[in-house]
Amino acid sequence: MKKLTLLLALALSTLSHAWTIDGYGDYKFEEISKNVYIIHGPLDEPNPNNQGFMNNPGMVIGADGVIVIDPGGSYQTGKRVVDEVKKVTDKPILAVFNTHVHGDHWLGNQAIIEQYPDAKIYAHPQMIIEAKESEAEFWIDLIESLTEGVSKGTVATFPTDATSHLQIINVGSEQFKIHNPTAKAHTTTDIMIEHVGSKTLFLGDNDMIHRLGGFGGTSDMHNNIKVLNYATNLKLDHYVPGHGPSGDAEHAVKPYLGYLLILQDEARKGYEEDLADYEIRPAIVNRLSAYKDWHSLDNNLGMHINRMLLEVEALDL
Repeated sequence: MKKLTLLLALALSTLSHAWTIDGYGDYKFEEISKNVYIIHGPLDEPNPNNQGFMNNPGMVIGADGVIVIDPGGSYQTGKRVVDEVKKVTDKPILAVFNTHVHGDHWLGNQAIIEQYPDAKIYAHPQMIIEAKESEAEFWIDLIESLTEGVSKGTVATFPTDATSHLQIINVGSEQFKIHNPTAKAHTTTDIMIEHVGSKTLFLGDNDMIHRLGGFGGTSDMHNNIKVLNYATNLKLDHYVPGHGPSGDAEHAVKPYLGYLLILQDEARKGYEEDLADYEIRPAIVNRLSAYKDWHSLDNNLGMHINRMLLEVEALDL
């Protein structure tokens, strides 16, 4: 009896102990629908305090086990995600989905496979190629540098199974549908994962709320707009951005879509008037009052305007 009491006390202690990040707060899985949970991570870039954790890991609990979406940007983050899973359920992790190649979303795979070596990892086929070619090494080095070595020991654990657009994937009792309607959007490696039972869509970095990221060499802002319209037209109940709070389409998709549409509209006007990107900026800034507190707006706005204008010129819109 004493042994049982001790075990129970230890279990309760573990459950009550929050994942606390100094300077940020407490993080845990929040239930957004029955058996669907999200940890809404910090909006900052990787740094020593957050250990490279800055995304929104997701968890779906099925009858047979757990499915994790985007377990974070380092081995250390992945371990904490696994710990948080165990605070909610004792079921094993059966599978992982990675939304795209950027390491802040998938380098936590390592910690999951360490404990659940039979788990499958699903991703876009191009993600698997790019990760193995150079992206994994690039992101491991970048996050280790930004975290000042806190993420040291992270090793790339690559996806095992390539997906395709509209593919249905059954994991135990749970059904998922893959969406990647364009060849590229945030990257050339994006998938959005629909959990069919709860009508939840995990968008990866095709969508962000209260945060703005970069548009790199393989991204396409016009296609990103198409993808967000596509996602909205699915008329699902829950949308999970790669960064920022989840919600319905009105709150968790349309704000980012609106930002991109403002850039597109002003870039088209500027192109017609033969204006440079810096000449377009004041008109855009005047329309962005709702976004003034979004993380990295000041750092990224100039690059976003330039990128959108180049796309408009290339498309001759």
